[in-house]
Amino acid sequence: MKRKSMEYLAAVFALALATFISALESLPSPAHVNVQHGWIRWLPANLPAAGYATLRNDGNKSARLAGADSPDYAEAMLHRSMGTNGMDQMQMVDAIDIPAHGKIDLAPGGYHLMLMQPKHPIKPGDSVRVRWHLAGGETIQTSLPVRPANSD
Repeated sequence: MKRKSMEYLAAVFALALATFISALESLPSPAHVNVQHGWIRWLPANLPAAGYATLRNDGNKSARLAGADSPDYAEAMLHRSMGTNGMDQMQMVDAIDIPAHGKIDLAPGGYHLMLMQPKHPIKPGDSVRVRWHLAGGETIQTSLPVRPANSD
């Protein structure tokens, strides 16, 4: 009787383990995105600041930057600067794709992070905390140095 009980428990355990492994394999693989060379361009008089960085995807699948936030600012949005008919314009974007084994640059004149309504005084030399949100729920936490308005 004990042998049959043990065989039954082993079979139930093996089935449970196989189901668990199958469930793990069906989960999306975590993105392999890291943030490099990040910084914040400070502007005086509580004007919106801009965040720049390189987001590198070392994974085998593309990743999607779905947004960002900062505990130091009330609002953070992804934007893109574009020149149209000799006029510079900014447009909010919902997400930015990062190719597998590739990168995107958030840089002056292109994609960037707009940071509005600082929650406390911020000045060059400070650091701003930014959480980058990837589609699928992964978050990357960074601390970016604040540079003066004339920085490139």
